[in-house]
Amino acid sequence: MEETYYAGAYWGARRESAAECAKRLETFLSGLPSADPALARWFQLGKSRKDALKRPIVPNHGELEQLVLRGRDRVFEDLGFRVRGWNGADADEDAVDFDVLCGGYTDAVSNVCVFDLPNRGAHANRILTAPALAATLRATAIAWEPEWAIATSSTHRDLVTSTPKAGTFVGWIMYLSRRIGTVPPLPAPVRIEAVEDKGSLIILTSERFTVGNPEHVELAERVRELLGRAGLLKPIQART
Repeated sequence: MEETYYAGAYWGARRESAAECAKRLETFLSGLPSADPALARWFQLGKSRKDALKRPIVPNHGELEQLVLRGRDRVFEDLGFRVRGWNGADADEDAVDFDVLCGGYTDAVSNVCVFDLPNRGAHANRILTAPALAATLRATAIAWEPEWAIATSSTHRDLVTSTPKAGTFVGWIMYLSRRIGTVPPLPAPVRIEAVEDKGSLIILTSERFTVGNPEHVELAERVRELLGRAGLLKPIQART
């Protein structure tokens, strides 16, 4: 069975205007190219690939605010705004998508920024590395200031929890906001890196994390125990 990977950032209710979300989106788009060239340009989703390529997402605050406004929920204002993007890849296997829900202030849903990542091909070989995914989470954390973020194997996630809830499990690379607590010392080879004054990245291993490696699975369990004892693994909505 092919092991698949994803990345996502999550935060609780936070009421923000379209202008505030557009500012965060601008910072987000500006930071992603540092992770990988495949994340340097984005397009709005369309009825077809040809249609989408005619609709670039321009990292200009005014245009981004209009894009955010078009994603406003027409019925429930407290659900905030939705913005989706696609990287315009020539081949389906190289495609990267992001899906952002921001400005929501109801406990019915979380605000999120989730990436659909490639799992094979040239782009996957570059993106599914610790440096690229750490840079992706760093740019995401700086822009959206989530409480928790993760880039990991969805296969491992499903192995360790039958009902995964954001904030409650451990994976390859994680981000924890300083608002939810202080990261305790963790065993080697785990690395902890500061993200400005906002929080910390936790990188379990510099090589690709996989459930096929028992040492990786064991390390994730040890880190889960330590973060759990420190009170850092709780559902996102429980923190708000």
